[in-house]
Amino acid sequence: MSAVVMEFRPKDRIRQDAEPIALIYRSMGTQAAEEVVNRALTELAMTMSALAAQVRGKNLLDLARQLRRLERMAQQLGLVSLGNVAADVRGCLEVGDLTAFAAVWARLIRVAETSLATEKGALDQQV
Repeated sequence: MSAVVMEFRPKDRIRQDAEPIALIYRSMGTQAAEEVVNRALTELAMTMSALAAQVRGKNLLDLARQLRRLERMAQQLGLVSLGNVAADVRGCLEVGDLTAFAAVWARLIRVAETSLATEKGALDQQV
């Protein structure tokens, strides 16, 4: 009897709210807003990278606080899915469910990659 290996390719529906960034553009003007938003997206990407390094190193100390920070940053930029999944990862961590943590962490990585790529594309179109 041979084992059948199934490959799953999860597809997350990414939700974004354009209003927070639109508000920044309306209040600051195009050039200044572009700099602020790009800086915020860079900081968000760096935070996500630092979190990934922590998880790879199995250093879960202070991870909940960093996830809360990521959640707030995502919300401020209208990255709804990213903020929600960061909160879900934090919840798994706080209740000590490492199996759920691993699964939701993988989802966070996918959502972060998609959200940041989508947001960068939207910024390029505004220029």
